[in-house]
Amino acid sequence: MPIRTASAQWQGNLTEGAGTIRTGKGGLSGNYSFKSRFEEGEGTNPEELIAAAHAGCFSMAFSKALADAGSTATSVETTAKVHLDKTDAGMTVTRIDLETVGQVPGIDDAEFQKLAEAAKANCPISRLLSPGAEITLNARLTA
Repeated sequence: MPIRTASAQWQGNLTEGAGTIRTGKGGLSGNYSFKSRFEEGEGTNPEELIAAAHAGCFSMAFSKALADAGSTATSVETTAKVHLDKTDAGMTVTRIDLETVGQVPGIDDAEFQKLAEAAKANCPISRLLSPGAEITLNARLTA
């Protein structure tokens, strides 16, 4: 299996400095700063990138689980909300809320929910993050 890479560069001190983040193949690149991470400033931040990775991984895992169960999804759209909170240990990702909407012909809601929960438990990014952060899931089936 390939090894994936990304890089970050930072200049200056924590609160006034700035940097750039870039994925290895250049598909994503963005500026980041103290304000984009801890306030509402322009740019990206590591937590957004974790959210993107988790949403993408979950969507793929869920689509596979649906297909393996005989129900091919027309679409699966997932948003991940990463909660960065101050704890006794310092700033910590404490929770990730996955919200997914699937358009899957011919499946009932009970099966949809069961497969969504399995995908949450089994996607590689969930397995990476779940020992340290609570992961919630709200899955909605649409016509």
